[in-house]
Amino acid sequence: MNSKEGALIMIRNATKNDCEQAAVLIYDAIHDIAHALTGELDKQNVLKQLEVFYCQEMNRLSYRNCLIKSVDDQVVGIVIVYHGKDAQQLDEPILAHLQAKNPKNNLVIDKEADETDFYIDTVSVNPQFSGRGFGTELLNAAIEKARQLGYSTVSLNVEENNQKARRLYERLGFMYKKEIMINNHVYAYLVKQI
Repeated sequence: MNSKEGALIMIRNATKNDCEQAAVLIYDAIHDIAHALTGELDKQNVLKQLEVFYCQEMNRLSYRNCLIKSVDDQVVGIVIVYHGKDAQQLDEPILAHLQAKNPKNNLVIDKEADETDFYIDTVSVNPQFSGRGFGTELLNAAIEKARQLGYSTVSLNVEENNQKARRLYERLGFMYKKEIMINNHVYAYLVKQI
Protein backbone atom coordinates (compact mmCIF):
# COMPACT_ATOMS: atom_id res chain seq x y z
CA MET A 1 0.00 0.00 0.00
CA ASN A 2 1.30 3.45 -0.87
CA SER A 3 0.02 6.95 -1.23
CA LYS A 4 0.69 9.41 -4.05
CA GLU A 5 -0.55 12.96 -3.64
CA GLY A 6 -2.97 11.82 -0.95
CA ALA A 7 -4.47 8.95 -2.97
CA LEU A 8 -4.71 5.56 -1.31
CA ILE A 9 -3.21 3.07 -3.79
CA MET A 10 -3.18 -0.64 -3.04
CA ILE A 11 -3.52 -4.20 -4.27
CA ARG A 12 -6.13 -6.17 -2.36
CA ASN A 13 -8.32 -9.23 -2.58
CA ALA A 14 -11.36 -8.67 -4.76
CA THR A 15 -14.87 -8.40 -3.36
CA LYS A 16 -18.28 -8.84 -4.96
CA ASN A 17 -18.76 -5.07 -4.67
CA ASP A 18 -16.10 -4.64 -7.38
CA CYS A 19 -18.21 -6.48 -9.96
CA GLU A 20 -19.15 -3.61 -12.28
CA GLN A 21 -15.65 -2.20 -12.65
CA ALA A 22 -14.13 -5.70 -12.73
CA ALA A 23 -16.42 -6.77 -15.59
CA VAL A 24 -15.29 -3.80 -17.69
CA LEU A 25 -11.61 -4.57 -17.01
CA ILE A 26 -12.09 -8.24 -17.86
CA TYR A 27 -13.89 -7.35 -21.07
CA ASP A 28 -11.16 -4.86 -22.04
CA ALA A 29 -8.57 -7.62 -21.71
CA ILE A 30 -10.29 -10.60 -23.32
CA HIS A 31 -12.87 -9.11 -25.79
CA ASP A 32 -13.90 -12.00 -28.08
CA ILE A 33 -13.14 -14.58 -25.40
CA ALA A 34 -15.65 -12.76 -23.17
CA HIS A 35 -18.26 -13.12 -25.91
CA ALA A 36 -17.46 -16.84 -26.20
CA LEU A 37 -17.58 -17.44 -22.42
CA THR A 38 -20.85 -15.59 -21.94
CA GLY A 39 -22.58 -16.72 -25.13
CA GLU A 40 -23.61 -13.11 -25.72
CA LEU A 41 -23.12 -10.87 -28.77
CA ASP A 42 -24.10 -7.46 -27.37
CA LYS A 43 -21.39 -5.80 -25.25
CA GLN A 44 -23.85 -4.75 -22.51
CA ASN A 45 -25.13 -8.32 -22.19
CA VAL A 46 -21.55 -9.61 -22.09
CA LEU A 47 -20.77 -7.18 -19.25
CA LYS A 48 -23.87 -8.21 -17.31
CA GLN A 49 -22.95 -11.90 -17.59
CA LEU A 50 -19.32 -11.18 -16.66
CA GLU A 51 -20.66 -9.52 -13.49
CA VAL A 52 -22.71 -12.64 -12.75
CA PHE A 53 -19.69 -14.91 -13.25
CA TYR A 54 -17.53 -12.57 -11.16
CA CYS A 55 -19.97 -12.69 -8.22
CA GLN A 56 -20.22 -16.50 -8.26
CA GLU A 57 -18.17 -18.44 -5.74
CA MET A 58 -16.52 -20.82 -8.19
CA ASN A 59 -15.53 -20.30 -11.80
CA ARG A 60 -12.44 -18.97 -13.53
CA LEU A 61 -13.75 -15.37 -13.41
CA SER A 62 -14.93 -15.48 -9.78
CA TYR A 63 -13.90 -12.66 -7.48
CA ARG A 64 -12.25 -15.37 -5.36
CA ASN A 65 -9.57 -15.70 -8.07
CA CYS A 66 -8.95 -11.96 -8.40
CA LEU A 67 -6.65 -9.34 -7.00
CA ILE A 68 -7.66 -5.72 -7.45
CA LYS A 69 -5.53 -2.62 -7.89
CA SER A 70 -7.39 0.36 -6.46
CA VAL A 71 -6.78 4.08 -6.28
CA ASP A 72 -8.85 5.40 -3.40
CA ASP A 73 -12.07 3.43 -3.91
CA GLN A 74 -11.79 3.15 -7.69
CA VAL A 75 -10.92 -0.24 -9.18
CA VAL A 76 -8.26 0.51 -11.79
CA GLY A 77 -6.75 -2.93 -12.41
CA ILE A 78 -7.39 -6.63 -12.01
CA VAL A 79 -5.46 -9.87 -12.22
CA ILE A 80 -7.21 -13.25 -12.33
CA VAL A 81 -5.22 -16.28 -11.13
CA TYR A 82 -5.78 -19.96 -10.38
CA HIS A 83 -3.90 -23.21 -10.60
CA GLY A 84 -3.98 -24.97 -13.95
CA LYS A 85 -5.07 -28.24 -12.34
CA ASP A 86 -8.29 -26.47 -11.26
CA ALA A 87 -9.15 -25.00 -14.68
CA GLN A 88 -11.51 -27.75 -15.83
CA GLN A 89 -13.52 -27.59 -12.58
CA LEU A 90 -13.57 -23.79 -12.72
CA ASP A 91 -14.94 -23.92 -16.26
CA GLU A 92 -17.87 -26.23 -15.37
CA PRO A 93 -20.24 -23.39 -14.25
CA ILE A 94 -19.42 -21.44 -17.42
CA LEU A 95 -20.06 -24.49 -19.59
CA ALA A 96 -23.35 -25.09 -17.75
CA HIS A 97 -24.39 -21.49 -18.50
CA LEU A 98 -23.49 -21.88 -22.18
CA GLN A 99 -25.26 -25.24 -22.39
CA ALA A 100 -28.42 -23.73 -20.88
CA LYS A 101 -28.30 -20.89 -23.43
CA ASN A 102 -27.83 -23.25 -26.36
CA PRO A 103 -28.60 -26.90 -25.50
CA LYS A 104 -27.92 -28.08 -29.06
CA ASN A 105 -24.25 -27.09 -29.00
CA ASN A 106 -21.62 -29.36 -27.51
CA LEU A 107 -19.36 -26.59 -26.27
CA VAL A 108 -15.76 -26.82 -25.17
CA ILE A 109 -13.68 -24.13 -23.49
CA ASP A 110 -10.12 -24.00 -24.76
CA LYS A 111 -7.49 -25.27 -22.35
CA GLU A 112 -5.33 -22.27 -21.49
CA ALA A 113 -3.06 -23.54 -18.71
CA ASP A 114 -0.88 -26.57 -18.09
CA GLU A 115 -1.94 -28.53 -15.02
CA THR A 116 1.44 -27.94 -13.37
CA ASP A 117 1.33 -24.14 -13.49
CA PHE A 118 -0.21 -21.41 -11.39
CA TYR A 119 -1.95 -19.50 -14.17
CA ILE A 120 -2.41 -15.79 -14.73
CA ASP A 121 -5.62 -15.85 -16.73
CA THR A 122 -6.15 -12.12 -17.17
CA VAL A 123 -4.41 -8.88 -16.30
CA SER A 124 -6.05 -5.57 -17.13
CA VAL A 125 -5.54 -1.93 -16.19
CA ASN A 126 -7.92 0.92 -16.93
CA PRO A 127 -6.37 2.84 -19.88
CA GLN A 128 -6.67 6.10 -17.90
CA PHE A 129 -4.12 4.62 -15.45
CA SER A 130 -1.72 3.06 -17.96
CA GLY A 131 1.96 3.90 -17.82
CA ARG A 132 2.08 3.94 -14.02
CA GLY A 133 3.40 0.40 -13.56
CA PHE A 134 0.09 -0.95 -12.23
CA GLY A 135 0.12 -3.92 -14.64
CA THR A 136 3.60 -4.88 -13.48
CA GLU A 137 2.51 -4.54 -9.85
CA LEU A 138 -0.48 -6.84 -10.47
CA LEU A 139 1.73 -9.40 -12.21
CA ASN A 140 4.21 -9.31 -9.34
CA ALA A 141 1.34 -9.72 -6.85
CA ALA A 142 0.17 -12.80 -8.78
CA ILE A 143 3.70 -14.24 -8.77
CA GLU A 144 3.98 -13.59 -5.02
CA LYS A 145 0.63 -15.30 -4.44
CA ALA A 146 1.89 -18.35 -6.33
CA ARG A 147 5.05 -18.34 -4.22
CA GLN A 148 3.04 -18.09 -0.97
CA LEU A 149 0.88 -21.03 -2.08
CA GLY A 150 4.01 -23.10 -2.70
CA TYR A 151 3.89 -23.29 -6.51
CA SER A 152 7.10 -23.37 -8.53
CA THR A 153 5.86 -22.15 -11.92
CA VAL A 154 3.61 -19.34 -13.07
CA SER A 155 2.29 -19.14 -16.62
CA LEU A 156 0.34 -16.80 -18.85
CA ASN A 157 -0.59 -16.41 -22.49
CA VAL A 158 0.08 -13.48 -24.76
CA GLU A 159 -1.45 -13.00 -28.19
CA GLU A 160 1.19 -13.37 -30.88
CA ASN A 161 0.86 -9.77 -32.12
CA ASN A 162 1.01 -8.16 -28.65
CA GLN A 163 4.75 -7.53 -28.59
CA LYS A 164 4.57 -4.76 -25.96
CA ALA A 165 2.97 -7.10 -23.42
CA ARG A 166 5.33 -9.93 -24.35
CA ARG A 167 8.37 -7.72 -23.73
CA LEU A 168 6.97 -6.84 -20.28
CA TYR A 169 6.40 -10.51 -19.43
CA GLU A 170 9.88 -11.48 -20.60
CA ARG A 171 11.40 -8.64 -18.57
CA LEU A 172 9.64 -10.17 -15.53
CA GLY A 173 11.29 -13.54 -16.24
CA PHE A 174 8.62 -15.34 -18.27
CA MET A 175 10.03 -17.57 -21.00
CA TYR A 176 8.43 -19.03 -24.12
CA LYS A 177 7.30 -22.63 -23.74
CA LYS A 178 4.89 -23.29 -26.62
CA GLU A 179 2.23 -21.94 -28.95
CA ILE A 180 -1.45 -22.55 -28.18
CA MET A 181 -4.81 -21.63 -29.71
CA ILE A 182 -7.47 -19.79 -27.69
CA ASN A 183 -10.73 -18.89 -29.39
CA ASN A 184 -9.09 -19.33 -32.80
CA HIS A 185 -6.20 -16.96 -32.03
CA VAL A 186 -2.53 -17.91 -31.67
CA TYR A 187 -0.96 -17.24 -28.27
CA ALA A 188 2.52 -17.74 -26.86
CA TYR A 189 2.43 -19.72 -23.62
CA LEU A 190 5.05 -18.23 -21.29
CA VAL A 191 6.27 -19.72 -18.01
CA LYS A 192 8.28 -18.29 -15.11
CA GLN A 193 10.11 -20.45 -12.58
CA ILE A 194 9.80 -19.11 -9.03
